[in-house]
Amino acid sequence: TKPEGQTGSTMASQVRTHELRTKKKTELEQQLNELRTELSQLRVAQVTGSGGSKVAKIGSVRKSIARVLTVISQTQKNQLRAHYSGKKLKPLDLRRKQTRAMRRALTTSEAKAVSSRVRKHQAHFPKRRFALKL
Repeated sequence: TKPEGQTGSTMASQVRTHELRTKKKTELEQQLNELRTELSQLRVAQVTGSGGSKVAKIGSVRKSIARVLTVISQTQKNQLRAHYSGKKLKPLDLRRKQTRAMRRALTTSEAKAVSSRVRKHQAHFPKRRFALKL
């Protein structure tokens, strides 16, 4: 579907993120290599000074490379999340970020824990309740 006289690949205009998510990792890596070779060819064209349209295409190719890399890393992270779901220990980058104080705070079970001494004291000296007349 290329017009006559146009050369070079049109990968830069074809890269759509939702299409990338359906591909497998090997296909993504292959597309990444193609985009990188295209970028190197465009850089050579830029240095030689031939083709002003090729120089303008560098930005779109770079963004396409970034999209492919982003999809690869996101799918990899989602697979790791699925692998570690339900396990006791998780890698630091898969844990919830929160704040430092919240991460160090006691859990609800730890906060509710009562020592045997305190339990005995509560049993012997229960909280006093008073009935008030209205």
